[in-house]
Amino acid sequence: MVITAKPRLTNRGLIAENRKAHFNYTITDTFEAGLALNGDEVKSLRLGQANITDGFATPTDTNAFMINNITIGRYASENPFGPHDEKRPRPLLLNKTQIKYLIGVYSRKGATIVPLKLYFNEKGLAKLLIGVGVGKKEIDKRETIKAREWERDKARILKLRK
Repeated sequence: MVITAKPRLTNRGLIAENRKAHFNYTITDTFEAGLALNGDEVKSLRLGQANITDGFATPTDTNAFMINNITIGRYASENPFGPHDEKRPRPLLLNKTQIKYLIGVYSRKGATIVPLKLYFNEKGLAKLLIGVGVGKKEIDKRETIKAREWERDKARILKLRK
């Protein structure tokens, strides 16, 4: 009897991407942060079971940041402590200067810290690319759509001219 493993993602690579972030926010700065995860959560990430679309980061009273509202799917295992909560707040691992900067930015009105990408780095550690953004108004979103459509049309016209 041959036992084969489930197909899974490689140890490195993109797990989840927040494609709506650049449309809804003007991203000014980006930081790479580590995540404090349980073993089952890492296994779920290796299977690609994550959603960061609705996530946001908030400071805690102990000068740290928590990432809220990201979903890491449940891993089917025989864990004696039970499955993890899919939407629990998870601590971000940042250095002191980054935390001080982000607390200053977060205190400004309208600034939001949103996750952009969740991936495994070269060492196989789960990393979260977070961005500091300011929400776009409806007119800014329309301008973004117009610019994207113009670039698409321009590429099509140049392709036809060749």
